[in-house]
Amino acid sequence: MSIASILGYPRIGRSRELKRALEGYWSGRLSSEQLLADTAALKADRWRQQQAAGIQHIPSNDFSLYDHVLDTALTVGAVPARFGWSGAAPELDLMFAMARGSKGEVEVAPLDMTKWFDTNYHYLVPELAADQSFTLASRKPIDEFLEAKALGITTRPVLLGPVTFLRLSKGPAQGGSTLGFLDRLLPVYAELLSELRQAGATWVQIDEPCLSQDVPVEVLEALEHAYQKLGQAAPGLNLLLASYFAGMGGNLATALALPVDAVHLDLVRGASDLDPALQLVPEGMALSLGVVDGHNVWRTDPDQALGQIQRAVAKLGEDRVLVAPSCSLLHVPVSLEAETGLDQELRSWLAFAEEKVAEVCCLARAGHGSPEVEARLAESREACADRRNSPRVTNPAVRARMARVTPDQFARPGDGPGRRLIWRKGVSLSPLPTTTIGSFPQVPELRQARAKLRRGELDQSHYEQLMKAEIRRVVRFQEEIGLDVLVHGEPERNDMVEYFAEQLDGFATTQQGWVQSYGSRCAKPPIVFGDVSRPHPMTVLWAVFAQSLTARPVKGMLTGPVTILQWSFVRDDLERSQTCAQIAMALRDEVADLEAAGINVIQIDEPALREGLPLHRTEQPAYLRWAVDSFRLTAAGAGAHTQIHTHMCYSEFEDIMGAIAELDADVLYIEAARSGMSLLQAFADHGYTNEVGPGVYDIHSPLVPSVEEMVARLRKAASVIPLDQLWANPDCGLKTRGWAEVEPSLRNLVSAARQVAAELTAVSPASS
Repeated sequence: MSIASILGYPRIGRSRELKRALEGYWSGRLSSEQLLADTAALKADRWRQQQAAGIQHIPSNDFSLYDHVLDTALTVGAVPARFGWSGAAPELDLMFAMARGSKGEVEVAPLDMTKWFDTNYHYLVPELAADQSFTLASRKPIDEFLEAKALGITTRPVLLGPVTFLRLSKGPAQGGSTLGFLDRLLPVYAELLSELRQAGATWVQIDEPCLSQDVPVEVLEALEHAYQKLGQAAPGLNLLLASYFAGMGGNLATALALPVDAVHLDLVRGASDLDPALQLVPEGMALSLGVVDGHNVWRTDPDQALGQIQRAVAKLGEDRVLVAPSCSLLHVPVSLEAETGLDQELRSWLAFAEEKVAEVCCLARAGHGSPEVEARLAESREACADRRNSPRVTNPAVRARMARVTPDQFARPGDGPGRRLIWRKGVSLSPLPTTTIGSFPQVPELRQARAKLRRGELDQSHYEQLMKAEIRRVVRFQEEIGLDVLVHGEPERNDMVEYFAEQLDGFATTQQGWVQSYGSRCAKPPIVFGDVSRPHPMTVLWAVFAQSLTARPVKGMLTGPVTILQWSFVRDDLERSQTCAQIAMALRDEVADLEAAGINVIQIDEPALREGLPLHRTEQPAYLRWAVDSFRLTAAGAGAHTQIHTHMCYSEFEDIMGAIAELDADVLYIEAARSGMSLLQAFADHGYTNEVGPGVYDIHSPLVPSVEEMVARLRKAASVIPLDQLWANPDCGLKTRGWAEVEPSLRNLVSAARQVAAELTAVSPASS
């Protein structure tokens, strides 16, 4: 039999036990001892489940209380000076301060946060000083190996590789490649590997997903240098080098020439790597075949996977072939067991983490005469055939409508500056307009009301009364503090994607399909299983009601087509571009209905636009073309008198500024507080002429920003963006924050905007 292996497993638990434990600790309801006891039980349960299923290479150190990149920074002692670290073993409060910021006599800002490659998982960006030194500060990888060993389970510890760690890190202000720190870092990795070997580890997995990107020669040279050193660090310890999220392509030869004992291939997104790998693999090296999709929820086609496995076994023999998911199962929900609301046919098409573990074990054992294995393979073949042939996946009316789309449907009237003049004639705005991104705090009463509605314990009329009462509260608060453009607060929405998925044909939603986004924050991605259409308006009722309460403009709030696509589990039997266009056409109908109802500001959020960018440059232009077209297809139904706003988060905009300009959104909100407004220079360099709202405070931290902090950020923004193009707003929606944080933060935001506007208009009155 081949070796059954996985690269990582969901951390959150079947019922989000990790979320409850973390939030209990942060609120003071749980002691540190209880937090660690609860999470130790969660880890033990994960290991035992994998062992019982038949996984032979069970990962450890894939669990994290917040983020594995942050864990790595703590392990190697990369703690910025502002956190006052003494050099002792890092404690919980230090970790959470780096993740969330800390309060005290002086508030300390957290590390920046950004997206993990092309996923919706957020990681904390390590910061390296010019005089950075490294030390084995945390023994977490060793401790977790020993935890599992005490249970009778020998695991394969997982480490984030040194080259990828440095590439993900932020270097000192004066610049220079972070790879310059490699020789300082490698002794710590060597020490860690040696200690793992002494603890009894026989295999260690080192993740270098930078190999899935187009990287310069210096990165490949750094990998060669690093693994020559690490290969000698712990004689007798086997190293598995793992890359994922795309094929390695031109980096494959370098990976297979490294002095490691196995290399992992993502054969879901990089199937073309298999044949060259089989030609290049050195004698004695094993290949880990990522044949089960770790990034999506569809059941594996067993014949396709077995074909790849059998080709490798024919060349290498079974003992040199590991069967695995394409990447860590962190990115899929834990178990299908709770999904009793899904109909049996659709459910039979799916596999979550537990089911994918079973698939891996089944594929690894195939061909050895086991009746149980053959029965499971037959069941999978039947389910895959049923999905291919089901009439539920194709809607002829949707296909016909998409075939009738014409080029003029992608163009808005006029240009951004011209539309700005038309729109501003009808509204009264401050010189530096203020707004929020959309959502307001989701207090427990709102969540309880939605749950009661689902269970039939609350009728629709009473539910709407409760939602309208909350909208009144939010609108009155915004008017009272002086915001210029208001929102209704989205009390009726469970999630910015799931809310729309529940109302669109072609989507299914789950009961417990949670996936970690960052820390304790989880999302429940919907599933696109068929062609998409909109049977009825989705947001008009709430937007119109909110607008009836105020003379100030209220934004209609939509999630954009690319983000709905990117933050869903998307069908794999149709090009993503075609699914995205279908979603765009459904949203275009919503834009038309909002405008017809008198809503003249419509925000179409696309926080995932940059996230969806393929890792290989050759694939990026095609993606950006259809992504931009999808946004424009959504927005272009609006007239010149309607402003289209959008929001993007945690994006490195420099390499996609052309695409951002092509969106032709009248106002673009971006997350900028954690990065100190550094993103704005790209807009100035590009000559961006539409309006920009840089986030002036970080909503992902519980800290309340002062007026002075936001004034400083707005001054910096105004030094780059002209006042007549500048807005002031939070970084993101306020759903996850409490009113005790939101109220003072927004009051401070309005005060800061007024102060900066007064300064700027006093200097240059014409600019107002």
